[in-house]
Amino acid sequence: MKKKLSLLLVFALVLSIFTACGKQEATKDENNAGLPKIIVGASTTPHAEILREAADLVKEVGFELVIKEFDDYVIPNLSLESKELDANFFQHKPYLDDFNAEQGTNIVSVAQIHFEPLGIYPGKTKTLEELQDGAQVAVPNDTTNEARALLLLEAQGLIKLKEDAGIKATVLDIVENPKNLKIVEIEAAQLARSLPDVDIAVINGNYAIKAGLNVSKDALAKEEATSLAAKTYANIVAVRAGDENSDKTKALVKALQSEKVKKFIEETYEGAVVPVF
Repeated sequence: MKKKLSLLLVFALVLSIFTACGKQEATKDENNAGLPKIIVGASTTPHAEILREAADLVKEVGFELVIKEFDDYVIPNLSLESKELDANFFQHKPYLDDFNAEQGTNIVSVAQIHFEPLGIYPGKTKTLEELQDGAQVAVPNDTTNEARALLLLEAQGLIKLKEDAGIKATVLDIVENPKNLKIVEIEAAQLARSLPDVDIAVINGNYAIKAGLNVSKDALAKEEATSLAAKTYANIVAVRAGDENSDKTKALVKALQSEKVKKFIEETYEGAVVPVF
């Protein structure tokens, strides 16, 4: 009888512990329940990481930040246009302008957050001086980032572009190529993986970080923070036209342009990501 009673007491104690844990979890859920959501699409690195740092600040003004991560540059804009997202954070304005023109979307920039310097990274060739005649150079294949890559190559004296090419430059605008470099156009997300197969590659900041590369330490050359590129290619928060002044947009932008987020960017990425606010 005593043994049965002891077992019952143990069972009751275990049950009470589980019940208490259940109530604690429910209370935690209740604290977040009912908050309107701000659903933001973002590249995994660094955008989603920066958004997570801003989540508590968004919550302080009455919203729950929901982050959806993407590995490409197309779906986040299509998802925003179709109202699956409230905003996205992964691109710069020249890319957005081209996307709107090509896709017929109506997406606008509401804030500049950071700049990710484009870098030239070594593949089979370890220095720019060692590049041989006919060396293969991988660049992003989307219009704006390819132009940016070509401008960086020009800044290093590797090629020369038409004077009026600017941010619309393509390989057809190369007027001087003394080393007969072979420009290989590759989807931006695949550039880091291409390094073993090419001599050098010009890689977008977010994909370089994702591949464990740091533009300040690993790149042979990079865009400078004081350059025109830093202003032109700052990464933006984008929303549908008409939502520029919504409460959700204001809350998101305020959090991302906070001192807390600025400090996080500076300390975490060590120059690979540069705040511009």
